[in-house]
Amino acid sequence: MLLLAVSGGIAWAFSLPPTYLLRAVALFGLTSALVLRHLPAQRSGTGLGPANQVTLGRAILIVALAALVPHPEVQFAGGHWFIIGLSTLALSLDGVDGWVARRTGSASAFGARFDMELDAFLMLILAALVWRSGRVGPWVLLLGLPRYLFVMAGWGLPWLRAPLPQRVRRKAGCVLQGIALLVALGPIVPVPLAIGVTGAALALLLASFALDVVWLFRQRHTHASAG
Repeated sequence: MLLLAVSGGIAWAFSLPPTYLLRAVALFGLTSALVLRHLPAQRSGTGLGPANQVTLGRAILIVALAALVPHPEVQFAGGHWFIIGLSTLALSLDGVDGWVARRTGSASAFGARFDMELDAFLMLILAALVWRSGRVGPWVLLLGLPRYLFVMAGWGLPWLRAPLPQRVRRKAGCVLQGIALLVALGPIVPVPLAIGVTGAALALLLASFALDVVWLFRQRHTHASAG
């Protein structure tokens, strides 16, 4: 119901065709199917839990944004501030689900993975929206692709699939990445500044992934022995 309210309201406000609503519903259906597929058996009978419900609510906002990518006319019709506001809300809720998990004692590996994958998807959608705005070239999509390229590389290089230690720089990098993309979406931000901010964010993101790859490469024999 929340999905229909959010996406239906957006479709009405910007006079979008029915395909927008259908796209949002299809994306949320795919998200729900993936969640149910990876939901641990011990949780499937008790529901998602409070923290994961917050994350699922955030997924609704992200899906509504994702369905807007084929409609750049929304940004040109004054919808840029709406997109920035909805994206800011989705980014802000990223900290709420973790807080709820700690307060309710419902933190889990599944919840952390759900949150991380949703973060990666939001960055990809924001990068696509910036590209579709015409303010930054298609290279800005690289800001949303490293996570997926990293996963695909792990299919051929098993040592890339080893667990990584917790690092504050990853969470901080994700926040900076989101802020840079929101800045680039701002119509009052000069285009050269939008390009410079997203370029700097991309350099920092690639450096962070490079550090993780180097760490995993150095640890590859240790993980192989443990396996």
